[in-house]
Amino acid sequence: MRILLDENLNWRLVRFLPGHDVKSVPRIGWAGLKNGKLLARAQGEFDVLLTMDGSMASQQNLARFRLAIVALCAPSNRLEDTSPLMPEVLAVLPSLKPGSVVKIGG
Repeated sequence: MRILLDENLNWRLVRFLPGHDVKSVPRIGWAGLKNGKLLARAQGEFDVLLTMDGSMASQQNLARFRLAIVALCAPSNRLEDTSPLMPEVLAVLPSLKPGSVVKIGG
């Protein structure tokens, strides 16, 4: 699965998502894109956007985008807070559908 890590997540989460093609928004030069533009750009290249932005679902009409959103709920976006959520992320990936939103943690 092709996964995009939002700029609010540590790119090192890649280590915790083996078997998937994982890229980070800042590392591919998309930092600073607003949510709507980011989703529009990502939908052609990625299957899933992994983010800590829990309000994205209420701010965007996600059904119009051809990718799923996984929103992490953790005390912070630090690697030590988000990496423990990766087994649950890995477990839901196979069942994700484009336009869906799944919240994990918290």
